[in-house]
Amino acid sequence: MSDSDAAVQVEVLLFARLREVVGQPSVRLAVPGGAASAREVWAALAAQYQRLSGADGGLRVAVNQAYADWDTAVSSGDVVAFIPPVAGGSGRGDVHVWLTDEVLDARAVEALVRTDADGAVCTFIGVVRNHAEGHAVTHMDYEAYPGMAEAEMERIARDAISRYGVTAVAAVHRLGRLSVGEASVVVSVSAPHRAAAFDACRHTMDTLKAEAPIWKKEHGPDGAEWVDERLRQH
Repeated sequence: MSDSDAAVQVEVLLFARLREVVGQPSVRLAVPGGAASAREVWAALAAQYQRLSGADGGLRVAVNQAYADWDTAVSSGDVVAFIPPVAGGSGRGDVHVWLTDEVLDARAVEALVRTDADGAVCTFIGVVRNHAEGHAVTHMDYEAYPGMAEAEMERIARDAISRYGVTAVAAVHRLGRLSVGEASVVVSVSAPHRAAAFDACRHTMDTLKAEAPIWKKEHGPDGAEWVDERLRQH
């Protein structure tokens, strides 16, 4: 048996700053030894692309579109994604989530969740502002891990329904280049009473921002940087 036959052959997906370091969004990688963990996949990747050395701080790993531990075993044919910290679609029943490169319409999102039995609809609109952390912002770029991002958005929305007893949740995130003043995300929640709608809307937005594999890059007069990269340095 040759060394290549014994190696674990995987596809590695890269996002945000990792994609820029490597120069491409995915890499076919052979990890020698006949068995490998996600941690060993990263080690093999960093050995091949030395600029990644030491860049694993704050990263999470996903195997076949599900978050995993670094010690999770991987097999040939698996897809391994390394997820930097995070600063099509699905619409099933009481949950509506999707990613889009189209301008967001908050009223259309609200219409997905509103029913005549509910006394409250709470909507949050995230908008690109002209400054961040003391520097000017001219525009933003958003990118995501499609498939996994929508699955996480749906999980978060269903958790909000279970946790707060609301009727429905919609979460829509825009991708691509956005100018100052444009909406990047809309979250809308319907409920019989306002307290639950407020709480579920805040929980959905806060959790989506922390856990969904969606990234933003801020551009300004002094250059551009991924938001997670700036936070990681502080």
